[in-house]
Amino acid sequence: MRTLIVIPARYGSTRLPGKPLAVIAGQTMLQRVVNIAQKVQKDVSNHVSVVVATDDERIMAHAKELEVEAVMTPADCATGTDRVNAAIDELKETPDFVVNLQGDAPLTPPSFVSALIEAYHKDSSVPLVTPVVQLSWEALETLRENKKTTPFSGTCAVFDRNTGLAFWFSKNIIPVMRKKPDTALSPVWRHIGMYGYSIDLLRKFSSLPEGVYEKLEGLEQLRVIENGFKVRCVPVSYEGRTGMSGVDSPEDIKRAEAIITKDGEMF
Repeated sequence: MRTLIVIPARYGSTRLPGKPLAVIAGQTMLQRVVNIAQKVQKDVSNHVSVVVATDDERIMAHAKELEVEAVMTPADCATGTDRVNAAIDELKETPDFVVNLQGDAPLTPPSFVSALIEAYHKDSSVPLVTPVVQLSWEALETLRENKKTTPFSGTCAVFDRNTGLAFWFSKNIIPVMRKKPDTALSPVWRHIGMYGYSIDLLRKFSSLPEGVYEKLEGLEQLRVIENGFKVRCVPVSYEGRTGMSGVDSPEDIKRAEAIITKDGEMF
């Protein structure tokens, strides 16, 4: 089964223009994400390939410096998924399974990507797989505090614990708890914005009608559910490291560098 890791790396950003080229603790953001993908490529098998999907010649030039394949995609791609689709149009071979590894998530553990590949290879009947992390009570309280000032930060998932099949995703904290359970970890799972697609679903995605709740929540994975497709949540763990999603501002760069200083490099 041929697996492709696509790294969307768009130059434009309101809060951090040219962010794939931003330097974080001595390495560019793109370099860090490419390193993650190449670590997965090395650990999983020789059937995994990596490509950067960009809209800017400066990022193309940097990808060449990093000795990673890159393709040019339109600047007006509506979503990261659309950019991934556009990238595949430029390739000679079509993969069976595609991982969308966000180009602005330089602290993503390689194990998250490997977990998606393993989950799909074990059971390819579910066309979309995505990672989730169970929150500690402390992490849940931090999420609650963050939502007081940035209510649309952080997405939660609810899913069948036996099959992994997703019931729903929301920018609200779900499930709501009438009574706090006496458990070591909270029952809240935070969604990590990374996706693994069967090539069939990926090709259909852009033509699927935008969902009612997708529009309201601003979550593209709800389009998949609203159009009748299954999504599997894959539990993963930061294994003691500090979790961080995307880098979208100069303040986020400082936060990422602080995490690297505290926890060290991932590999």
